[in-house]
Amino acid sequence: MVRRDRLRRMREWWVQVGLLAVPLLAAYLHIPPPQLSPALHSWKTSGKFFTYKGLRIFYQDSVGVVGSPEIVVLLHGFPTSSYDWYKIWEGLTLRFHRVIALDFLGFGFSDKPRPHQYSIFEQASIVESLLRHLGLQNRRINLLSHDYGDIVAQELLYRYKQNRSGRLTIKSLCLSNGGIFPETHRPLLLQKLLKDGGVLSPILTRLMNFFVFSRGLTPVFGPYTRPSESELWDMWAGIRNNDGNLVIDSLLQYINQRKKFRRRWVGALASVSIPIHFIYGPLDPINPYPEFLELYRKTLPRSTVSILDDHISHYPQLEDPMGFLNAYMGFINSF
Repeated sequence: MVRRDRLRRMREWWVQVGLLAVPLLAAYLHIPPPQLSPALHSWKTSGKFFTYKGLRIFYQDSVGVVGSPEIVVLLHGFPTSSYDWYKIWEGLTLRFHRVIALDFLGFGFSDKPRPHQYSIFEQASIVESLLRHLGLQNRRINLLSHDYGDIVAQELLYRYKQNRSGRLTIKSLCLSNGGIFPETHRPLLLQKLLKDGGVLSPILTRLMNFFVFSRGLTPVFGPYTRPSESELWDMWAGIRNNDGNLVIDSLLQYINQRKKFRRRWVGALASVSIPIHFIYGPLDPINPYPEFLELYRKTLPRSTVSILDDHISHYPQLEDPMGFLNAYMGFINSF
């Protein structure tokens, strides 16, 4: 009898906990995205949108040096946005006539459709479509990329190599801290869980919050160059915009695509004759030193490399903007 009463009370307790948890979970899942900081709001309002197959794509397009024919297109990394380039933006406008960046589909202020099969191929086509929209399809373009953007740049390079009509004419390519080699890429634990899909993915993406995000991203920065809390909130606001946290697992399929199409994308880098450069933060846990750099130099002996200070990690353009900018200008002025 005593045991039955204890079991009954325990069941009643769990029912009460469940009744309390349901509205709390519902409220948690409907927490609105954070408000944009003044700086991020200014970035958004100064940008524009164009439409790609019915989807709105955000981009920035600044006119810099008058009379210069030079154009640079910036391709950002995962899981952030074009705002990654804000620390070197002004410096680039002092060298280039046009400085252009976009938020890839599923990132930042661009649309984030779901369900959707996100792919590197589609992102490359979006870059081509943007330049057609801007009337720059026949101009020679300098590409500057980071992380995820490196893979998009590789696909654009492959298309350029094939000399297909309607493709970009690439003048130069500068990569930075991207996992261009699957065998030396070390994704974070959460990335591993999400990229393989399964029943956990939709649960994890819905439960993701600022605390989980910031704890996961901060370790890929150097110990002395980690972002402030306000900078992390800016990154998180970009992800949460248009419920972007719900498509992270779909976006992460690029890791599987990179492995599948390694020959196509690494082969493109190895076979073209345009100037190629790599800016490397050597403390990067995702593309670790020296394994990554040794393979890069072995595979691409004609490419030049800039290695930043020892404490610079995966986001060199944010961690050491002056060092990054100087390295890039040294490359651009070398040909």
